[in-house]
Amino acid sequence: MGSNVELKARVRDPDAVRALAEGVSDTAAQVIRQEDTFFHVPSGRLKLRRLAPDRGELIYYERPDAAGPSRSDYVIHATAAPETLKEALARALGVRGVVRKTRRLYMAGQTRIHLDEVEGLGSFLELEVVLRDGQTTEEGRAVAAGLMDALGVTGADLVGEAYIDLLERCADGR
Repeated sequence: MGSNVELKARVRDPDAVRALAEGVSDTAAQVIRQEDTFFHVPSGRLKLRRLAPDRGELIYYERPDAAGPSRSDYVIHATAAPETLKEALARALGVRGVVRKTRRLYMAGQTRIHLDEVEGLGSFLELEVVLRDGQTTEEGRAVAAGLMDALGVTGADLVGEAYIDLLERCADGR
């Protein structure tokens, strides 16, 4: 199982955050269109990420719903048949919902910086500090805190829920 320290924040000025991300990134942005189908599971979250008709990832993860840098433990399995897998999982578990987004991915050392434009929700920033073997959660939180400062993220910007949770709240009128 892999582990990272991650956080999510609302973005008020995507152009300004993009410029800051480009300044701290080791790489140029990679633009990725993603469709995440979430399934009903008794614990954690299970999603199938469709990246292309012949490329997807089944991702199971456990993370507390907390604003700020939190540890996430995950398992990722690649698939060359995302639609067939989606049909099987939908029949077995039921679909919870679908999140569609355009992601700009930057890398800064061991951290994946995501600038997401999420259909129905707006602009967000995610940081994923991929923990190295032997690296503690606290060390990952320190890396995330440094990048929060560099990217102008404040405590008021932080979001503790997954996109699927936010979309469900919007659909319920909350």
